[in-house]
Amino acid sequence: MTHQVPVDTSEPDPPERSAAPPSAHPGLTAAEVAERVARGEVNDVPVRSSRSTADIVRANVFTRFNAIIGVLFLIILVVGPIQDGLFGFVIVANTAIGIIQELRAKKTLDSLAVIGEAKPTVRRDGTAAEIHTSEIVLGDLVELGPGDKVVVDGEVVEADGLEIDESLLTGEADPVLKRPGDPVMSGSFVVAGGGAFTATKVGREAYAAQLAEEASRFTLVHSELRSGISQILKYVTWMMVPTAVGLIISQLVVEDDDWREAVRRMVGGIVPMVPEGLVLLTSVAFAIGVIRLGRQQCLVQELPAIEGLARVDVVCLDKTGTLTEGGMDVTELRPLDGADGAELRRVLGALGAADPRPNASLQAIIDAFPDGGPAAGADGPAAPAEPAARADGPAPVAGADGPGDPAADGGPAAAAGDGLRAVATLPFSSARKYSGATLLGPDHRRTTWLLGAPDVLLPDGEPAPAGIEELNAQGLRVLLLARSERELDDPRVAEGARGAALVVLEQRLRPDAADTLRYFADQDVDAKVISGDNAVSVGAVAGKLGLPGASDPVDARRLPAERDRMAAVLEDGAVFGRVTPQQKRDMVGALQSRGHNVAMTGDGVNDVLALKDADIGVSMGSGSEATRAVAQIVLLNNSFSTLPSVVAEGRRVIGNIERVANLFLVKTVYSVLLALLVVLSQVPYPFLPRHLTLLSTLTIGVPAFFLALAPNKERAKPHFVRRVMRYSIPAGLIAAAATFTAYLVARHHYRGEGALDAETSAATLTLFLIAMWVLAIIARPYTWWRVGLVLTMALGFVVVLVTPWLQDFFALRLVGTEMPWTAVGIAVVASVLLEVVWRWISARNGTEPADHPAPRTPAPGAGD
Repeated sequence: MTHQVPVDTSEPDPPERSAAPPSAHPGLTAAEVAERVARGEVNDVPVRSSRSTADIVRANVFTRFNAIIGVLFLIILVVGPIQDGLFGFVIVANTAIGIIQELRAKKTLDSLAVIGEAKPTVRRDGTAAEIHTSEIVLGDLVELGPGDKVVVDGEVVEADGLEIDESLLTGEADPVLKRPGDPVMSGSFVVAGGGAFTATKVGREAYAAQLAEEASRFTLVHSELRSGISQILKYVTWMMVPTAVGLIISQLVVEDDDWREAVRRMVGGIVPMVPEGLVLLTSVAFAIGVIRLGRQQCLVQELPAIEGLARVDVVCLDKTGTLTEGGMDVTELRPLDGADGAELRRVLGALGAADPRPNASLQAIIDAFPDGGPAAGADGPAAPAEPAARADGPAPVAGADGPGDPAADGGPAAAAGDGLRAVATLPFSSARKYSGATLLGPDHRRTTWLLGAPDVLLPDGEPAPAGIEELNAQGLRVLLLARSERELDDPRVAEGARGAALVVLEQRLRPDAADTLRYFADQDVDAKVISGDNAVSVGAVAGKLGLPGASDPVDARRLPAERDRMAAVLEDGAVFGRVTPQQKRDMVGALQSRGHNVAMTGDGVNDVLALKDADIGVSMGSGSEATRAVAQIVLLNNSFSTLPSVVAEGRRVIGNIERVANLFLVKTVYSVLLALLVVLSQVPYPFLPRHLTLLSTLTIGVPAFFLALAPNKERAKPHFVRRVMRYSIPAGLIAAAATFTAYLVARHHYRGEGALDAETSAATLTLFLIAMWVLAIIARPYTWWRVGLVLTMALGFVVVLVTPWLQDFFALRLVGTEMPWTAVGIAVVASVLLEVVWRWISARNGTEPADHPAPRTPAPGAGD
């Protein structure tokens, strides 16, 4: 198997391979594979992208609050009319909605996971082919190249400068050079070179099988939103249990002559304490977010990633593959110091022929010099041609795992024009930033060539060849082809290298990159371009896309190592070049140390460490298997413009859940306080279950469903529980005090038969008007549909009051004019107090928690 000889600072896209050249290790035969399958020696670990159907049903049905509501519903079925048990049917409907939405999300996730699943290349009967991970059998020969993830445990049998990063398993960041006989562990990935290994452990026996399964599972953990809601529910339970006990005792004492009425009033007091819809709406909002993003070919591997990206205030972008497209074109070959252009073209052709998995830069060189032909800027324009044919057989590595000169022992070698053969190759690594090869000519002369960044290959103090700065300033990529007098396996092979030619490549900008960067700027998200390329060149590309600060690029080799000082430079700068993989990781950590929520995008193995440490890792679908494995979000369509959709979806979920949480918790607070006031006053509870079912439906249930799915673009803020409770507690206190006041006034006003129904109706009117004002506050800023939503809910209550059969069904009848208008007056005073409290809290917070203004410009690709 030949070496990788990449020349770019990013990693190659996964290649399309259907066959492998003949090898000393042909792999298993079809008969051997069949035997192992029959024995069950298959990598049968299920890679799930979502919870099972049974898990979804169980999670939505068997909840603490569903159990409470279910028991109360059964009690009402025994003692009361069916209209007092309406809350039970509402719970059934809500649970069904939650299950249906999560099943839809599961279907979307499962289909996307199949598209994004890594397919390792396995050699069988001497032929290499991509198969599903679950089809690997014990003893299979699995090929490896840069960016490939090791999917099962095994033992190396071929190694061409094979370097494997095991940091995800051991925490050790330095790549490990592997030789034949060395073990490889599932969960690690290739950073340089190539090779093959024999699978020694498959299925659940593999070291990282559980990690692989967990990495792609639909989860609801590690979410501030989910943990915040759980914390709120814990507080509610603490308040609800003693209050409910006191309410039960008081109602049985007060209504000692009618135990059925006492039970109905008791249930009426307990039911509204349960914020059952809050958990449901959170699940529904997340599930619909997954479905919406799935339609845009965005795989959310961990559900909280939607929420996490919404909290991001810094996004670090890798230039290659993110701001630019994968393809490149050679625009010029510029010989130095009178070098022979024809020879240089043959050398470049040989370098290309030596690499079975070329990345974008090397593929451009292969296309320009398929057989040593001319390129633009040398002896004429580059002739379009097919990629050079590959030579058969592996190229052993000098000084590694085989002889350095296959010509000496008849071993195969890669060949190119005029008989140049690569007899040894040095794979590219992001730390070196160059690659190399030892070429054997027809005259058996050996020459060592290096290809990489000019400012890395040139000795310190030596002036750069004329024109490099101008080319970099135009955003062009410049590679230096240099000749070395040292052997390729010499650690100092680059020392004293003499430049022979400049290879100038033009990168293709993504057409949607400028709009996406503009969206982030409008959303107050700082974009930092972090690349291994020349800083000036990266700055020029970013400048073409309109990134603020692109005119002052920073060379990462001059960044301070101390974290605080590095963070200060990072906060001021926007473009950073010559960044090593370890530096990318350090930069993410430095930004996080300043309190930033950092997202990292990338597609190559040099991005894996930073993706793993970032708050949110985003990988391109065409990126390496390693990046897709550690990223929480995978853009399967490779479109950078999908990111605003993910950001917008997360902000919609978090912002809207905060809105509806206020509605639910205001209800919980006033229900608990009303119950306490009733217990202390020893009066009948003012409401029947049917009254509170009507109020909850019109002021919370229906409005919350629409508000939870509305567009919302404000960046999420921390301390969700604190912000929600800061308004819910005083608002609930005001609502309870005003409603109980109206109830006591009505008890004093009405006397005789039917007085209790009249008192309940007056209290219900007061509470409805107050709850409507809470809804009107939460629905801000007003749009036509939000105003329509509030008015429709108000109209629904009016219809109940004026329709005789609905009056009877809900036991609501306003008696006289004095008390109803008194109830309205009390509600108006309470609403004024609610407004004052809201504005005071908003002033303290600096912004209204539920006031989410739209962005200055629409998000590209992220419609409402």
